[in-house]
Amino acid sequence: MNAIEVSGLTKRYGEVTAVDGASFAVTQGEVFGFLGPNGAGKTTTINMLTGLARPDAGLIRIAGIDCSANPKAGQHLIGVVPDESNLYPELTGFENLSFCAALYGMRKAPREARARELLNTFGLADAANRKFGGYSKGMKRKLTIAAGIIHEPSILFLDEPTTGIDVASARQIRHLIADLHHDGTTIFLTTHYIEEAERLCDRIAFIVAGRIVRTDTVAALMQQTDGGHVVEFTLSDAARDVCDPLAAAFPQLQCRLVSEGQVRVESGEPIPIGPFVRFFEERGMEVTEARKIQLSLEEVFVRETGIAVTAMRREKEKAGPGP
Repeated sequence: MNAIEVSGLTKRYGEVTAVDGASFAVTQGEVFGFLGPNGAGKTTTINMLTGLARPDAGLIRIAGIDCSANPKAGQHLIGVVPDESNLYPELTGFENLSFCAALYGMRKAPREARARELLNTFGLADAANRKFGGYSKGMKRKLTIAAGIIHEPSILFLDEPTTGIDVASARQIRHLIADLHHDGTTIFLTTHYIEEAERLCDRIAFIVAGRIVRTDTVAALMQQTDGGHVVEFTLSDAARDVCDPLAAAFPQLQCRLVSEGQVRVESGEPIPIGPFVRFFEERGMEVTEARKIQLSLEEVFVRETGIAVTAMRREKEKAGPGP
C-alpha cells in the first residue's frame, strides 16, 4: 500500500515554477529521500503534501485519502517537522510539547506523559522547564522533531532535519529516524546532505529546479550508471599527461585524472586490466594497483543532475555542521 501518492504536482509563484509536474509514490513504512540543492523545490513539495500550500495542478493522496481538493483531509495521519522551528520561544520545552499534543486532541494526562517521555528520549529532560527561546540550535531542532511525533503519526515529513546543528545532535536525530523506520513509520525526508540520504533512505528522488530527474532505490542508484564500468589505476609515477594518449589508444572509454598518481577510466563495457597495464608500462609507469570502483551516490547525483559536487559542498558549509 502507498502511504503517499503524487501525480503531476505543480506549484508556481508568479513566473517561477517551484515544482514542475512531480510524480512519485512512497510505500508504507519506507524512508523516501528528496535529494537536491537549496531552491530545488523540496520545501515547496512538503508544504503541498502537508496542506500548507495549495498546488496549482496535480493529485495528492495521503494513505489513500484524496487531499487535492481538501489539503487538510489527511492531516490527522501525519507529523511535520519544518526546516525552521514553529515552536513558541516564550513557552518551556514541556509546555511546547503539551500544547502541540493538545492541538491533536490528546487528553491532559496522556499528553503530559508523552511530553515527558520525548524529553527523556531526546536528552532534554533537564531543559524541560527552560524557555524554548534559550535553547541551543541542536536542542531546538530536537524539540521540534519531538513536537512533530508527539501524536505518533504513521507518516512523518522531515524537512532538512540535521541542517545547521552540531554533529552529536545530528547523529542522535539520524538514530531516531532509523528507530522510527524500524517501528514502521513512513518517513518523507528532504535533504541536501548526500551522505545522510545514502545512510537513511530506502529510495531517493533527485529533484533539480522543480523537476524530478530520477527516482530509484539506493542500491539501484549505486550500481554502475547505464551499465558502466569504472577502474582506477594507481601508478608509480606522476600521470599528469596520460589521459589524452590513453583516450586515443582506447577511444571507447573516458579517462579522468584523480590525482598525479591515479587515473580513473570508465566504459560502457567491461574493462580488461592487461591492455592498460601494458599501455602504462610502455610509457615507463608501473601499475601498483588496479581496482574496480563502485560509484558513490554523490557521483551518481552529479551524473544525473549535472550539479557539481563543489556546489553541494558549498551549501553544506553555509548550512553549518551536518552528517
